[in-house]
Amino acid sequence: MEDKKEEIKKRRPSLRTILGGDILATDFFRRQTRLLILIMVFVIFYIHNRYAAQQQIIEIDRLKQELIDIKYDALTRNSELMEKSRQSHIEEYIVKKETELETATHPPYLIK
Repeated sequence: MEDKKEEIKKRRPSLRTILGGDILATDFFRRQTRLLILIMVFVIFYIHNRYAAQQQIIEIDRLKQELIDIKYDALTRNSELMEKSRQSHIEEYIVKKETELETATHPPYLIK
């Protein structure tokens, strides 16, 4: 009779055995310890991998935004340089500095 009661206890885990942790001492969990450890390692690896991927996505987004900012800055500087290097602006600059330089009246020619 006692064997049957022990057998019934082994078959049906109660809420008390689950919450008390006694269920981990059963024969099933003892035999499957390596498998449970392997599953836990995979779960930890999965969580770490997902976290690392999210961090890389955040870094990629930050770098993309920085690249866009740098491109706009380069475009602005390029347009400012084009504006300053126009012939009319150079002539104005020369006139302001009161130098003897003048704009050429004759086109350049090639010496062969």
